[in-house]
Amino acid sequence: MPEPFLPSPARTAGRVIVWALLAAVVLAVIATVWIGVRGAMAYDHLRTAQQSAGEIAGQLDDIGAAAGAIDDLGAHTSAARDLTSDPIWAGAEALPWIGPQLAAVADVADAIDRVVTDAAAPIAAVAGDFGTDAFRPVDGRIDTTVFAELEAPSWRAADVAASARDDIAAVDRRPLLPIVEDAVDEVDGLLQQATTATDALARASSLLPSMLGADGPRDHLLVTQNNAEWRTLGGIVGAASVIRTNEGRIALTGQLSSSDIASYDRPVLDLGEYETIYQLKPGRYLQNVTQVPDFSLTGRLAQEFAAREGQSVGSVISLDPVALSYLLEATGPVQLPTGDELTSDNAVQLLLNDVYLRYEDPRMQDAFFASAAAAVFQALTDGNVDPAKLVTALGRSGTEHRLLLWSADDAEQKLLAQTTLSGPVPATDDDTARLGVYMNDGTGSKMDYYVTPDVTLTWDGCGPGTTPRTLTLDVSLTNSAPTDAATSLPRYITGGGAFGVPAGTARTVGEVYLPAGFDVVTSVNGNGTGFGGGMVGDRQVLSYTMDLEPGETKTITIAVRADTAITDAEAWMTPTADADLSPVLQSSCGGE
Repeated sequence: MPEPFLPSPARTAGRVIVWALLAAVVLAVIATVWIGVRGAMAYDHLRTAQQSAGEIAGQLDDIGAAAGAIDDLGAHTSAARDLTSDPIWAGAEALPWIGPQLAAVADVADAIDRVVTDAAAPIAAVAGDFGTDAFRPVDGRIDTTVFAELEAPSWRAADVAASARDDIAAVDRRPLLPIVEDAVDEVDGLLQQATTATDALARASSLLPSMLGADGPRDHLLVTQNNAEWRTLGGIVGAASVIRTNEGRIALTGQLSSSDIASYDRPVLDLGEYETIYQLKPGRYLQNVTQVPDFSLTGRLAQEFAAREGQSVGSVISLDPVALSYLLEATGPVQLPTGDELTSDNAVQLLLNDVYLRYEDPRMQDAFFASAAAAVFQALTDGNVDPAKLVTALGRSGTEHRLLLWSADDAEQKLLAQTTLSGPVPATDDDTARLGVYMNDGTGSKMDYYVTPDVTLTWDGCGPGTTPRTLTLDVSLTNSAPTDAATSLPRYITGGGAFGVPAGTARTVGEVYLPAGFDVVTSVNGNGTGFGGGMVGDRQVLSYTMDLEPGETKTITIAVRADTAITDAEAWMTPTADADLSPVLQSSCGGE
């Protein structure tokens, strides 16, 4: 059959179309292969970078080696970024289905490379010039020059990390394959950690020179909280030490026993709205300054108590025996004047329980407590410390709200105010509802060493677009003291029946600071005594009392509801003697 007649221009146009289609197909195949090969290469680089990052974490005791490893790490992350940012890859990001996957991978590679090359590498380069020894005290003195040199690159690094974190947080997860979504979520979490770490380093680099006396002598009050007798922020103030810093030199210049410090008929400072919850006690007794949940007020109260004893201090530092145990991992065991060896394993039990079995005189107990804090401090200032373990110990103590810091200097306090070190009241924001779950001893004893909290936080009504949502808090307390605690434990531990509490019974006075904007749906007190409370600012506070005999467990349940799109929640709890019990509990609606 003869071919249909087509005019010559039409035949030419047909051939052009066919060849154009064939070329498009070939180009598509080439582009697919190109993207596939480059994607595989980028994956290999990122996987190698992930492995290298773990190795770097183990090299922090050798900053020079770590700095060199970070340069190698940067070579891999830069390669991954370059492989996922060429014009062909960028053009394919506009395609349906595969496009969002490619865009997410490119965003991840770019964010990781920025953090490594523009944040970690400059910091490592500066630190590497000084070496590890620069971070160790020598003859009781720390060279503040290293922190001054780190300040500028640390603030730049903090900005870079925050920008990378925000970019990954903004990636739309909805069109992503599960494997890609999981990778993006993992990087999101890592960038959150990197942002926190670089921000903390930047603030520390700005704060430490002045606090170490680079601008002249400074006096600080170090208070040690005793978790065997609960207060909101951890425990009573059992001992306090005065530390003087001058041109980086650190010296322990005095000890104060809270039992020897005068109490007052009226608060030494105005307690504001907290007076409705805690009455006057936080302002009348040094032991109770940690009863308020805001450490900036605790710091000012402690400063005023010290001033009335003739001691002027410009800042207040607080830690507990659990934080001391973390520091002992960096210093190793220390010897006490009593002949005891204080270690990371025995510090909590020795300081919060054994001392009361050994000494009946409260002054002897306070002296033992103070000598332990002084011994750890001395070990830190002697320079016989592992810098990497010290950083880990300080970081963990801060994250768990066991290390707190307040400064009377407005500029310093402004830097502290945006960190957990400032001990702020937990505040609800657009993403997270936060509760304060605080416990105070009502026994007048050291029974809280035997009391264990079990706290759960759960959401209801988490479906997409579902409101209102209900958040339920359960707080269970168990008294694990011996059945015969009334006779087998010393009076100083049991309270001996003081304040109307039978010996061996542990009384807890708790407060729950509800998230602003949430209303109470139900509240049940397993003690059978109901709830009291009041308002602090725009937050409702529910208070309760719970009495526990040895072996007994009781629970309170509080459910709150709000017409909100918030899907995450946190409960900030009183840090206890149990290092395995995190003072920060998190809960999420999940599938949104």
